[in-house]
Amino acid sequence: MQHISWLTFTILILASYRLTHLIVFDKITEFIRKPFMKKKKTIDQQGHTNIEKVPKSNFGYLLNCYWCAGIWCALIIGLGYLFIPKISIPFIFILSIAGAQAILETFVGVGTKLISFLSDLKK
Repeated sequence: MQHISWLTFTILILASYRLTHLIVFDKITEFIRKPFMKKKKTIDQQGHTNIEKVPKSNFGYLLNCYWCAGIWCALIIGLGYLFIPKISIPFIFILSIAGAQAILETFVGVGTKLISFLSDLKK
């Protein structure tokens, strides 16, 4: 196996993170998850009816479980980088930039909400 620098390893991690998030959570890929989901009606102790989407099969769990999908995305990213770098590196590069941006946005969003919360406390 070839030597992978820390920068390359970080880029691969960020790309895997973003691909996993794209598959499991993003609205744009809902069409992929939808055929593997079913609606389940539950009634809580107060008599309220809740409808939730649950996986129909193990593949449905794979598409809705962050930990499960993360393993497969890491496998795809890693093997793509090692065996078909000319094709995969541009996608890995874009996914890693988007992954880093998503992480930064999370911190900025949390900071903004915290500042707003603290300023509301002063009032």
